[in-house]
Amino acid sequence: MTIAVTGATGQLGRLVIESLKRKSTGEPIVALVRSPEKASDLGLEARAFDYAQPETLAPALIGIDTLLLISSSEVGQREPQHRNVIEAATKAGIKRIVYTSLLHADRSPISLGEEHRATEALLASSGIPTTLLRNGWYTENYTGSIPAALENGALVGSAGEGRLSLATRADYAQAAAIVLTSDGHEGKTYELAGDDAVTLADLAAEISRQTGRDIPYRDLPQADYAAILKQVGLPDGFAEGLAAWDVDASKGALFDDGHQLSKLIGRPTTSLADAVQAQLAARG
Repeated sequence: MTIAVTGATGQLGRLVIESLKRKSTGEPIVALVRSPEKASDLGLEARAFDYAQPETLAPALIGIDTLLLISSSEVGQREPQHRNVIEAATKAGIKRIVYTSLLHADRSPISLGEEHRATEALLASSGIPTTLLRNGWYTENYTGSIPAALENGALVGSAGEGRLSLATRADYAQAAAIVLTSDGHEGKTYELAGDDAVTLADLAAEISRQTGRDIPYRDLPQADYAAILKQVGLPDGFAEGLAAWDVDASKGALFDDGHQLSKLIGRPTTSLADAVQAQLAARG
């Protein structure tokens, strides 16, 4: 059974490839990427695959049995791009699709949920056996703010006291690799999230503990947080989105206590302390 991974040179895609290699199950792995030359370090067959260019899709899926469809990074273009992939997969005779969706996509208030719900509907109508990996927020979405927090003396956001069930990209990647290489997952939906729900105040406290500095969490109105994100160079739409998603998180949108992720990977999800330590080590 040949497995193909879309977005294989992206942050999640690379980790899925690494996890698949470690499993050493013998299945051939194909990297589907916009620019195959950028995938040379993966050590795999790489094929040109651009969600926005339908003509590249079906030829790249020839001989593929199982497809991991990592959701497009282009918010606002996901539904048509995913439709292109699903239609190509149907033509190519793909036997199974595994899709990275959003935690509780069917009822999430987060604006990203709309495109994920549309994609899930497309998959359901395609007739292709599907597994939905409804991924929660990456811990890195927040630990990536550590350098700015240290520079400015505070961690800022708009998540209030919302409890965030965070897990690292590596946790989610391992889950994807397990589903891709084992049986019994067809037709299933997994709500994947971290074992321990934390607040941004907890994150600030952990940063303070590990650095020996006093780094408080400062909760801001949505508009003020969006303005700060724009000031540091984020595009307006993305900045507005991040601030809005934080407000959604303050109301519980990123909380889940089902522990399906740790059950699937057979170990506890990565702790906040370990994730902070890794970010600080990468910072040097």
